Amino acid sequence: MSAGPGPATMEPMSRPNDHDDGEGAENRVCILLSTCAPRDAERLAGFLVEGGHAACVNIVPQVRSIYRWQGKVERDGESLLVIKCSRDRAPAVQEALVEEHPYEVPEVLILEVQGGNPSYLSWVLESSKGS
Repeated sequence: MSAGPGPATMEPMSRPNDHDDGEGAENRVCILLSTCAPRDAERLAGFLVEGGHAACVNIVPQVRSIYRWQGKVERDGESLLVIKCSRDRAPAVQEALVEEHPYEVPEVLILEVQGGNPSYLSWVLESSKGS
């Protein structure tokens, strides 16, 4: 069993209104989504975590993407990266990811977290302070 967050450390999720002071950890954590070729997923995830940009990156290995690129509809197998970091680090994480990413126009979407396990959210904040 790993020492990191996982099933053994899970607690019930808090609801968005559990912390109405606006200063709860859920208001300071965000998730970035990005896709990449499967061969690049492990390298990009390692780059983000080892470089202190993100606390955790989940790799969803088999995503089928259908998109329009340069006037043609393309179909590719990709991996989805689910990147967790502090909200204040999100712009730097995006910049680092775009710089390191092999795609000409990499997908990077930033989503705000509305709630979650307070212990996990605090861990994300502590673990994504940058290096």
